[in-house]
Amino acid sequence: MAKKALIAMSGGVDSSAAALLMKEKGYDCVGVTMRLFDNDDVGERNDRPCCSLDDAEDAGRVARSLGIPFYIFDFAPDFRREVIDRFADAYARGLTPNPCIDCNRYIKYERLFKRAEALGFDILVTGHYARTDRDEESGRFLLRKAADKAKDQTYFLYALTQEQLARAAYPLGDLTKTKVRAIAEAHGFANARKRDSQDICFVRNGAYGDFIEAYTGKRYPDGDFVDFDGRILGRHNGVIRYTVGQRKGLGKAWGSPMYVTAIRPETNEIVLGGNDALFRSELIARDINIISSESLPDPKRVFAKIRSSKEAAPATVVQTDDDELKIVFDEPQRAVTGGQAAVLYDGDIVVGGGTIAN
Repeated sequence: MAKKALIAMSGGVDSSAAALLMKEKGYDCVGVTMRLFDNDDVGERNDRPCCSLDDAEDAGRVARSLGIPFYIFDFAPDFRREVIDRFADAYARGLTPNPCIDCNRYIKYERLFKRAEALGFDILVTGHYARTDRDEESGRFLLRKAADKAKDQTYFLYALTQEQLARAAYPLGDLTKTKVRAIAEAHGFANARKRDSQDICFVRNGAYGDFIEAYTGKRYPDGDFVDFDGRILGRHNGVIRYTVGQRKGLGKAWGSPMYVTAIRPETNEIVLGGNDALFRSELIARDINIISSESLPDPKRVFAKIRSSKEAAPATVVQTDDDELKIVFDEPQRAVTGGQAAVLYDGDIVVGGGTIAN
């Protein structure tokens, strides 16, 4: 009897190709698109087709062409609570969150994972560029970088547990994006050349501050830009509209370039400084998850990635508490930002990671 695979289909080319590849491997496949938000949740007009509905139609067309069942699961209340609420709360606390990590952690690999388990599926399949295997010596399941390093998405998956990794499948892990598009085109998928999504799915125009105020119904007042000595340099437009390292959008020109170096929601201040003030040699990460071993009680050499868009940098990590890591870099890193993830690598193996403390 063929193993049953639940395919998370977003409507994009990657998850579509993943479904095709799993079917070709002989799995009994079922496609599912997750309904994650209502138009009202994200400030869209009800008479405007939501992109999530368009994507569901694309996913459904691919599923029909493959001859596999297709369903839509409504996870909107869960997404609102676990992703959008966390996003808004983090910005209000002066942090810069990564909602894609929360979506993977709390929606795909918690809610959808449990649904797949309850329905008797053996594995959960996504279109992520990542790879898994099992360490024969330790018996632990490992998360590894994808073959296409430019598309590798392990940064967004560091929070997966051993149970989840044991039942996760990434059929694109050994492929390049170019190859994936070629596979989709060869099978006549209408989304073969569909553009990859770039922005946060529930914030349409990239105006995070406007979205948070509309979503929460709260007004975040103007406040002072200050320097390290507390001298007032100007006025800002609310702490939710800034992130560490930001230069553009400060609304004023100074004699030399100025950057956001700290956000103080408790005093409603944004601290500005020169580029040199953005560099840090170490950080603390909490809410941690270790994949490659049970824990990290001894110092370990790693490469640490502090944003999805940044290169990983050589560092030493040690676990200082049950839920805390201290990471010391060989060279100071620019714009270490509270709320982002610090993800650790040993070669192509994901050691683990956590959330950077403010």
